[in-house]
Amino acid sequence: MDGSKLDVEVSEPEIKDKVVQQEPLRESDNSILDATSDSPREKHISIQRQLADLEKLADLSEGEFASTVSPNTDLQVGAGKKPCPLCPEEKFKACYSHKLHRHLQNLHWKVSVEFEGYRMCICHLPCRPVKPNLIGDQTSMKMGAHYHCIICSATITRRTDMIGHIKRHVNKGETESRYIAAPAPKSSLEVLKEADTDVQVLPNYSTPQKTDSYFNPKMKLNRQLIFCALAVLAEERNPLECLDAFGATGIMGLQWAKHLGNSVKVTINDCNENSVTMIQENCHLNKMKVVMTSKEEDDCDEAMEEGEENIGTIEVTKMDANVIMHLRSFDFIHLDPFGTSVNYLDSAFRNVRNLGIVSVTSTDISSLYAKAQHVALRHYGCNIVRTEYYKELAARIVVASVARAAARCNKGIEVLLAVALEHFVLVVVRVLRGPSPADDSAKKIRYLIHCQWCEERIFQKEGNMVEENPYRQLPCDCHGSMPGKTAVELGPLCFVALSRSGSLFNTGFLRRMLFEAVQHGLDEIQPLLKTLICEAECTTLKQFSIHGPTSQNKQEECGVFIKTPDTSTDYFVVHGKRKSNEMIRNATKRQKAESNAEHPAFYYNIHRHSIKGMNMPKLNKFLQYLSQAGYRVSRTHFDPMGVRTNAPLAQFKSILVKYSTPTYTGGQAEGPVQSTEDAQSGDYVQASVDDKSGNTEVTDDKSGASTLLTKDDNSNDITAAESN
Repeated sequence: MDGSKLDVEVSEPEIKDKVVQQEPLRESDNSILDATSDSPREKHISIQRQLADLEKLADLSEGEFASTVSPNTDLQVGAGKKPCPLCPEEKFKACYSHKLHRHLQNLHWKVSVEFEGYRMCICHLPCRPVKPNLIGDQTSMKMGAHYHCIICSATITRRTDMIGHIKRHVNKGETESRYIAAPAPKSSLEVLKEADTDVQVLPNYSTPQKTDSYFNPKMKLNRQLIFCALAVLAEERNPLECLDAFGATGIMGLQWAKHLGNSVKVTINDCNENSVTMIQENCHLNKMKVVMTSKEEDDCDEAMEEGEENIGTIEVTKMDANVIMHLRSFDFIHLDPFGTSVNYLDSAFRNVRNLGIVSVTSTDISSLYAKAQHVALRHYGCNIVRTEYYKELAARIVVASVARAAARCNKGIEVLLAVALEHFVLVVVRVLRGPSPADDSAKKIRYLIHCQWCEERIFQKEGNMVEENPYRQLPCDCHGSMPGKTAVELGPLCFVALSRSGSLFNTGFLRRMLFEAVQHGLDEIQPLLKTLICEAECTTLKQFSIHGPTSQNKQEECGVFIKTPDTSTDYFVVHGKRKSNEMIRNATKRQKAESNAEHPAFYYNIHRHSIKGMNMPKLNKFLQYLSQAGYRVSRTHFDPMGVRTNAPLAQFKSILVKYSTPTYTGGQAEGPVQSTEDAQSGDYVQASVDDKSGNTEVTDDKSGASTLLTKDDNSNDITAAESN
């Protein structure tokens, strides 16, 4: 039989009837498709669960299925041939089932976008309007491929754009679509607990968007530091009016109100309506009474009447942070915006009360850590390069911007705390009202000269006179020995950090923060606070003293008398034993003498200055060597391998070289390597090792004296016996 006889001829009137009935049949198809799905709403035919559901569309009869056909083309559908439900007739003609299956699988199903069990297949139907292209006198209509969003009615051309579009919906919590019924929004919220405080967060709390309430678990140390600072201020005076200017989920303000009780009056502010709603829900979750304005206050009171008794009161406001800080006065203000905080510093210092505290958290670490230097110049007005001490450089940049903002409001500052960790830079300052403190703060801002060859650094001298040769201020001679310009000018930065000890920290305030951390059971923050105290005093951990909580005396700080532990009852931790009273008095005298000296600015990284082919000594041993040489030394929280010391870089390197050992020990004895100066003077030591006994005989060629070192295998102790 001839193949042409299998074709069914269709007359022109029948084609016209099909074209007229095209649109209503398209709607009926949608209803048929929806009948097979669980969704009570309509969805586009390109959104299916399985490939078989997509093939069922082609099984519809020719009269029921409405394919997009040009009215000027002849429709000839053979028996057994099926059209593609997602392609127009002029793009893909009707074919047999095996070819149609291959076409649907390769062209539509493989490039689909999956979401919650549904597949958004690519669609070639003319449901996306495209501008016509005028080619001469002819007008051509381009039918572009596109995707239909399952959540909204958007049509998107590229697959990658469609995936990003769906992710944005998920990040915003918009899973309820026009086509698919989603569960209640409250069921998608997660409840997290931190410091005995429960907070509800969105599933996307770690990937925030502009409309989200951001909660970062990595900022837990930041929240605990701020809580300890507020607890110390609450011991000085209460009740305190505290402001969390950027509440987000309200976790920080809830911790303040829950643990400090009636000593603080907490105000949580956010300009986002979704965040304000979540803050109210979190307050009710923690049995806190929410106080708002006008009608919202009545609604919140009714909500609390149904629940249990509230244990505190929190005021929640919805306004811009600059507005609320201009309208009201506070004793404690915390700023934690997205990115830089320079846009809110002027408002924060305008109405803050005298001897109040302002804490600033900056998360724009890309600019502060010299990864985006042009952004640092734009936001902070500072020239900055990547150095070995870039974290402390970032802290001093923030302190300088805070000092300038306070000086514009006729206020000075005293730095209580400056911390720069992986994700944030935190600066806590006390406000001193008056033009004199403001002038003193402004004078502490200077430029820094940094040598790019040896990483030596020094602050410029005070004064307005132009230096004839700025390189003379650097202790190094790289400019004379190296060609070209070797140093850069960084800043302006904070010089002595505006504190009485000249450091970035206030030792007395940090000790009271440690005491509050112990009282409230904040174990995670205690090691960091101990490191900060040692860094503020420029001492090692072995010399760290723990105050007894019993006896207390009064100490004046910033014009206010503060209760502090009595220093006569210090307990020094050295191998688990208590020192004698005489050693305690000597240590106290030494600490007072060191506190009067200038605190060393910046630190050195021991790895950056190591010698190739040499094994460096252990960091704690190296700290002892520097201390024995008569220099102040301590570790720093900015860098785990950093050493803060007042030793010049040349002395730092010489001591490091002296106590380094070669990586290859063949034929050489273990011990310190003599520097070049010692070798030139002839004071060098020869050592010979007895392979059998393991004893070492050290001979001084200049004096002729020899020392026999014997090692006990059981105790690993070394004894020396001198002989002439």
